Amino acid sequence: EVQLVESGGGSVQAGGSLRLSCAASGFSEDSYAIGWFRQVPGKVREGIAFLDTKDGTTYYTERMKGRCTISFESAKNTMFLEMNSLKPEDTAVYYCAAAHPPYRLGYDPLEYDYDSWGQGTLVTVSS
Repeated sequence: EVQLVESGGGSVQAGGSLRLSCAASGFSEDSYAIGWFRQVPGKVREGIAFLDTKDGTTYYTERMKGRCTISFESAKNTMFLEMNSLKPEDTAVYYCAAAHPPYRLGYDPLEYDYDSWGQGTLVTVSS
């Protein structure tokens, strides 16, 4: 069973940066799709950035494209989301997620496309 534990959320002023971390355990397949979603109350969880652990291929949705970078440190089974030029509308609970094979990247996934989730970490951006 894959378990994901997040850290790194917090409060930042508009224009600032934050790095989120997500430590994974229980990876038993050769590769996974991993990524980050965010959610605000009353809205659906929406995808931000995704990575294929097999070859490092990444995919960014339009929501934060150009302002974030996803990475994966395989030796530590830890994924990161580096966010820059943050805006108040980026305020949300951010979740890391993983999908076991078969999976597909290159599109804006829905929540049910991923089957393992972190507990969520709150990011608050003030103006």
